[in-house]
Amino acid sequence: MFESLEKVLMPLAEAIGKNKYLISIRDGFLVSTPLLIVGSFFLLIANFPISQWTDWLSTLSINGVAFTTFLTKPTAATFDIMAVFAVIGIGYSFGKQMKINPIFGSAVAVLSWFLLMPYVVNGSISSLVTNADETINLAEKVKVSVSGIPLSWVGAKGIFMGIICAFSSVHIYSFVEKRGWVIKMPAGVPPTVVQSFGALIPAAVVMIIFFIINILFALTPWGNAFDFIFQILQTPLLGLGGTLGAMVIAYIFLHLFWFFGVNGGSVVGAVYNPILQTLSAENLNAFKAGLEMPNIVNAQFQDLFATFGGCGSTLSLLIAMLLFCKSKRIKELGKLSLVPGIFGINEPIVFGLPIVLNPTIIIPFILVPTINIIISYFAMDLGIVPITNGIQIPWTTPVIISGFLSTNWVGAVLQFLLLILGVVIYMPFIKAMDKQYLIDEKKAQEVESEDISFDDLSFD
Repeated sequence: MFESLEKVLMPLAEAIGKNKYLISIRDGFLVSTPLLIVGSFFLLIANFPISQWTDWLSTLSINGVAFTTFLTKPTAATFDIMAVFAVIGIGYSFGKQMKINPIFGSAVAVLSWFLLMPYVVNGSISSLVTNADETINLAEKVKVSVSGIPLSWVGAKGIFMGIICAFSSVHIYSFVEKRGWVIKMPAGVPPTVVQSFGALIPAAVVMIIFFIINILFALTPWGNAFDFIFQILQTPLLGLGGTLGAMVIAYIFLHLFWFFGVNGGSVVGAVYNPILQTLSAENLNAFKAGLEMPNIVNAQFQDLFATFGGCGSTLSLLIAMLLFCKSKRIKELGKLSLVPGIFGINEPIVFGLPIVLNPTIIIPFILVPTINIIISYFAMDLGIVPITNGIQIPWTTPVIISGFLSTNWVGAVLQFLLLILGVVIYMPFIKAMDKQYLIDEKKAQEVESEDISFDDLSFD
């Protein structure tokens, strides 16, 4: 069975790992990750889940402006324009994949994206309506549209459109450049000037093509490309990716890849993480507005409730190793791996126990994360545990602390219970390995004791 799986999964992992589009998406999102995490810290400070803290913050002000307004500004400067960072990063990364100047790849990606974006901000204002006898004034909402860049499109809603624009614009740029349709400068001109003029015609072709595309979409019922992509592609994808079944299937494949020594997080995450990030951004917007969180499945749900201590939820395995195993090999490995495991780093366990190509441990390695996902999902669906608020908690945050920060104390309790449940599931499997290692160690000691040392020989 494992040989058959290997024949299917290894070529698939290799194909995904070398796919220039998926590599560009993965590397492009890494540009925004540190910014989003730092922005989340400010939002977490402003909304720390202790009422006394938030009550005290509400009393602070600077020149009549609430201090919490200043605290949320770094969040707005990151999450509200997260798609801008993603487009810049993906355009740069894909430019390198296509062997063009990555700076210009990033530039034309942003250019094409903004060319298709509708510069209309829709909203409403209150107007006063006076009744017939002019004794009662009634407030009425009037819909208005003004020119401007809508934050909704430069935030989570615009990510899928940004990905499409980045890939297509860099492809066009690369096509023109590789055919030699560039302005060539004479010798002696500084390299930066040569590169700038060399990009003139490819960038112009990109601009003209997207200018025409924008006009064509204006003739459709959607009015612009952004609304078309959001309604036809993005909404169905988010609906599918945000389901329990999709996440369970994704995690089964993720751990199968790890079993064969392939980084499953990179392979599956290249496809799945953009969807989860978008779902998290929707939750964050709802959290900031004081509304109910719409998505149970999102990036924080994946990072904080699916696995503890890394893939396979191996922190539970580590605890079982230290508490129930007697072999020197497992005990020493458990001690060395405990501190990294607490912070989500489990390569010592994956390759040292090992988990890779170890049929004894494959069942709990897949089963424990799957159970974590299912229990956490229904706990949140039933309202027992709050849905994660979208705040970017670093994946290295220790278990229980991360649950408290992303939900409240109930989420921390759920993490603790799942951690213990994982120990129970892992225990019989690691005990079986421990028994075999004890036998091996005993045999090694017997062989060592039977060795003849020439120092013990006497010729007297």
